[in-house]
Amino acid sequence: MRRSILWGLSIVLLSASSLPAQNLTELNDLKGKISEAELARRNFAAGLPHCSELNGANFYFSQRDRVLNLQGYRRSLDGLVATAAFNPETRRPWNKQDAEARWAEVKKQAMTDQANCAAVASLPSLLQKLKELEHKEY
Repeated sequence: MRRSILWGLSIVLLSASSLPAQNLTELNDLKGKISEAELARRNFAAGLPHCSELNGANFYFSQRDRVLNLQGYRRSLDGLVATAAFNPETRRPWNKQDAEARWAEVKKQAMTDQANCAAVASLPSLLQKLKELEHKEY
């Protein structure tokens, strides 16, 4: 009998102690997301005014402070390969491998730009959630 009471008591204590741990984990996750969003806001500040255009089909070209369309950029790369234009990065004419490598980079950049915009856009709601969680804890 005594053993079952201790067993039951330990279960109650474990379940009660997991609640604050769960809140702490949720709070830490939220703080991590806020930190990432603030970092994106700082590092991507120049691209933020263009977020309405950065939908995965375009990317922010920081050297010219412009948004470029992926498909148009692909056609430009194909043109550089076709004319064997000089590639200043490799110090030789553009070839298919150079174009494919650059194409992969800009596709990845388009997705990153879209994610940065989404992170910054979510920042106010994340801060509100943090405020509510901290208020609920106290």
